[in-house]
Amino acid sequence: MKIAVLPGDGIGKEIVAQALRVLRRLELPLECTQATVGGAGVDAEGEPLPGRTLALAREADAILFGAVGDARYDALPRAKRPEQAILGLRRALGLFANLRPARVFPELAPASALRAEVVAGLDILIVRELTGDIYFGQPRGIRDAGEHGREGFDTMHYNEAEIRRIARVAFEAARRRNRKVCSVDKANVLETSQLWREVVSAEAGSWPGIELQHMYVDNCAMQLVRAPRQFDVIVTGNLFGDILSDEASMLTGSIGMLPSASLDAAGKGLYEPIHGSAPDIAGKDTANPLATILSAAMMLRYSLARPEAADRIERAVQQTLRDGYRTADIYTDGTRKVGTEEMGEAVLRRL
Repeated sequence: MKIAVLPGDGIGKEIVAQALRVLRRLELPLECTQATVGGAGVDAEGEPLPGRTLALAREADAILFGAVGDARYDALPRAKRPEQAILGLRRALGLFANLRPARVFPELAPASALRAEVVAGLDILIVRELTGDIYFGQPRGIRDAGEHGREGFDTMHYNEAEIRRIARVAFEAARRRNRKVCSVDKANVLETSQLWREVVSAEAGSWPGIELQHMYVDNCAMQLVRAPRQFDVIVTGNLFGDILSDEASMLTGSIGMLPSASLDAAGKGLYEPIHGSAPDIAGKDTANPLATILSAAMMLRYSLARPEAADRIERAVQQTLRDGYRTADIYTDGTRKVGTEEMGEAVLRRL
């Protein structure tokens, strides 16, 4: 099984290194090949997504991704900035379905931004459409608006096929979980969302036994902090999903705990923690590697057909938390604060 390993920038190298240690401990037939991406790609080859990196990703069975970005590159033209690497991979590989689980480990309930009794037992899956919406819509740009000065514009759009395929991913996920889907839109304001709601409602007819609820995005944002356990699977577009999944991350105790998968139609995927590159703490051995380790578990489950190995990793992570190990972002009184490498080592011992 060929894995393209793209550590990227900032803490990317540190956290990916710990995930690779875990994968090697499982002694599976994995062939892991590393390449530069993001700012590292710009430094090495003048592009955030070098051609050889994209070729490696195309040939691989799955991609393990770290993080990209650094303020040092903010002055570059948009096409040369590190963040274009992940957008380019999504577009080139057809990675349209983003799965972001937001699960509260019992041991981390006290670290949540909300009261422990509100988030205890929380287990949400956010299914975000990843290759459409306002992030990719054309036309876009900045132009002269005459007496009003310059104006910026972006185009939000979805077609029926794009909406239907992401809805199917959500319904299939709900079928394996608690059989509830909440479709999030802004149909009272946006034409795009009106079409979204119509298509999702029509697709629901092919999934008997699964409950479908529609919710406006502003209400969903409120409900996530008021009563988050009402949700099972949330399906939404690219822009709304980007915002809601980061909000949901804080319910779990830390954004450093959330893995993600971005899948194509055949199940090939890119797996990454949802946090950023955090250049301010890079090289300090303080970053939380658990989201990346859990992303590796998702890779084994969704793309490599090794669910038993994924279960082993997830159990090892939970046992590590149960035994009191905490990086700085999830530390509370009475637990043991450790660094990136020691946290990785603790997971290895429990494997």
